[in-house]
Amino acid sequence: MAQLEQFAAPGTQWWRSAVIYQIYPRSFADASGDGIGDLAGITGRLDDLKELGVDAIWLSPFMTSPQKDAGYDVADYRDVDPLFGTLADFDAMLEQAHARGIRVIVDLVPNHSSDQHAWFQEALKAAPGSPERARYIFRDGRGENGELPPNNWESVFGGGMWERVTEADGTPGQWYLHIFDPTQPDFDWTNEEVREEFRSILRFWLDRGVDGFRVDVAHGMIKADGLPDYSPGDGADSMGGDQTEVPYWGQDGVHDIYRDWNRVLAEYDGDRALCGEAWLPTLERTALWVRPDEMHQTFNFPYLTTEWDAAALRAVIRDSLDAFGAVGAPSTWVLSNHDVVRHASRLALTAENPQGEGIGPNSPGKPDPVIGLSRGRAATTIMLALPGSAYLYQGEELGLPEAMEIPDEFRQDPTWFRTDGKRYGRDGCRVPIPWQADAPAYGFNDTGASWLPQPEEWAEFARDVEENDPTSTLALYKQLLRERRERQLGLGSLVWHDRGDDTVAFRRGDLHVLANLSDAPIDIDPQARIVIASEPFEGSQLPVDTAIWYTLN
Repeated sequence: MAQLEQFAAPGTQWWRSAVIYQIYPRSFADASGDGIGDLAGITGRLDDLKELGVDAIWLSPFMTSPQKDAGYDVADYRDVDPLFGTLADFDAMLEQAHARGIRVIVDLVPNHSSDQHAWFQEALKAAPGSPERARYIFRDGRGENGELPPNNWESVFGGGMWERVTEADGTPGQWYLHIFDPTQPDFDWTNEEVREEFRSILRFWLDRGVDGFRVDVAHGMIKADGLPDYSPGDGADSMGGDQTEVPYWGQDGVHDIYRDWNRVLAEYDGDRALCGEAWLPTLERTALWVRPDEMHQTFNFPYLTTEWDAAALRAVIRDSLDAFGAVGAPSTWVLSNHDVVRHASRLALTAENPQGEGIGPNSPGKPDPVIGLSRGRAATTIMLALPGSAYLYQGEELGLPEAMEIPDEFRQDPTWFRTDGKRYGRDGCRVPIPWQADAPAYGFNDTGASWLPQPEEWAEFARDVEENDPTSTLALYKQLLRERRERQLGLGSLVWHDRGDDTVAFRRGDLHVLANLSDAPIDIDPQARIVIASEPFEGSQLPVDTAIWYTLN
């Protein structure tokens, strides 16, 4: 029985319905052969992305960086790190992407810089209370001689959130705040000089022709007045997505920043877009980031973190469409990215796995790879039928699982080191992806070098293998994206159907979507003509962990 009808936000801007493909540059394609992906490698694979059928690409950080946190520690916001190439390489990549009708979004990291940034180096040399230090969050310590940090905050990467400096005269001095690693000092966004600097940075990349920005840690740039003590609960999400009031996440003052940025983007033609990484406890709070004069999109982390449960999925989809629609914004949908366990593994975990925890050799509740892949394919089949904008993460179109058996000596995530190996971190979703089964480094380059080791079993996931298999995950993604585009599923309405507690069922125009999340096959309408199935099957019953798109004869 049809229940209620929900609509995507009105409007024709490209970002309202786009499918955006996230590229993690160091792991996508390596033209130089040094084991680290680069901009020339991306340019060389643009035809593959055009063939896949995406509308835009989002590039994780490629700006100048010491690479202490894989580029999320930026030393120069107006240049390309030599690891990835040059500004000329970026311009060539951008031109070639645009020539193929693919838009380009770049990652911007405004919450913090690298400790090698010129501003922070000036701050270290300057005196307490100086204009140079005012660009960052420096404070005197507590205790008789300032030997205790200013408050009790704990870093996302483990350990304390404050680092003490040695002053120019060699004496112990002030402390600076770092939500993440000590090499990533937080800017003080109450400082107008910081705000003007980032307006200039936005214009630098907009002038080059980028189509928008993904904003890292978009909910962390303003801290509560007085920097009060705070301790998260046991097992709390380190990025604040499950906590209501955190003094360094989701403060109201961030909205003024994005209203300002919205005005900067409005100076340019072509519907330039801002998309925020904001981990917040409710969809209603998340939607505040995308009111008409602020950001254009924000990631739907409540959807990403929903378990493989039909009632939970129906609820988060309903709530997402309602919350984002209420402020005139499209919902976004995402299942994997560079910070979470790949969904072809995550959806089959049998133990708790908090965000950022990762999976390694000694992790409990490891997933069954067959179940994980089936659920991953079905989840994508649901997601790409939903109105709004969808994000894909490189390699998910191949059905890549999490790389779980990385030897300790190869790990590079700061989380691994800051927690003394207690948390594996994010290396498992960042391993270079396979292109050719029989080539060195599976075609990532032609030398065999790879900054993280690639699992041997990834040969079966290589793109050249899947291109020749009509039942492959790659073939499924191409089908889904082609039908989504032709049917304009990114816009329009969704009508729910009641097919039972263990199903997700809705209609998009004349297209019906049905997913079986139960523990037994379910009947399919005898009039159904199947357009796409997440798994091949025969007969009149839909198997477990399978989703279909169908029309009625």
